[in-house]
Amino acid sequence: MFHRRSKEILVIAIALLLYVMPACTSGEKPVRIMVITGGHGYKTSPFNEMLSSLGPEITWQIAEFPEAYDMFLPENREKYDVLVLYHMWQTITPEQADLFAGTVREGKPVVALHHSICAYDDWPEYYNIIGGKYFHKATTVNGVSYQPSSYIHDLHFRVKVVNPRHPVTKGVKDFDIFDETYKDYYVEPGVTPLLTTDEPSSTPVIGWTKKYGRAKIVVLQSGHDSPTFENQNFRQLLTQSIEWVVK
Repeated sequence: MFHRRSKEILVIAIALLLYVMPACTSGEKPVRIMVITGGHGYKTSPFNEMLSSLGPEITWQIAEFPEAYDMFLPENREKYDVLVLYHMWQTITPEQADLFAGTVREGKPVVALHHSICAYDDWPEYYNIIGGKYFHKATTVNGVSYQPSSYIHDLHFRVKVVNPRHPVTKGVKDFDIFDETYKDYYVEPGVTPLLTTDEPSSTPVIGWTKKYGRAKIVVLQSGHDSPTFENQNFRQLLTQSIEWVVK
């Protein structure tokens, strides 16, 4: 009787340990994001407050171009888990391009926000990395000619969730946002749409995911200013994007 009771206690103890362990260990190693900025101004305080609101499971630091190119060196890639792009940088050397593309191709995931799709007018491989491009000038991509894109500041519009069961959009319903729209930008055929809008001043697809090499990519076109930084739906999308690409 005593022996059987001991076995029952042992089984219960093991079950409890297996149940509790994930909860104990999940917070021990937060996801480290490296936010890349440069080439475009933004309101740093509300942006940083948004990053801090993502919780203790996500830590962040910011690197600004051109110094941020050092973050793509092999010896620095282990200092972060996810690249969050919030830059509009244009100049890049062939060596820097190889480092940037190689970092992502070899498995460093990316979450690209807003004006980062406007970067690198003369580096076509960047379009392949993030799966989109806002054009400042007439540009040909894969034999198709595109005219310059356009933008409008400070608009209220509706964001529609394409697939509410996707890990990035899970728990997010269609919502309103006050932000800047982009129109006639390139979206790579074959991306998986996450978010759309019917706002006529915008390209319909405003959020998507894809892969580049071994890395997952998420692009959220929104993210211009404080109202978006403070939008709880946008914060949830950003959090879930970071968590998903790193898994």
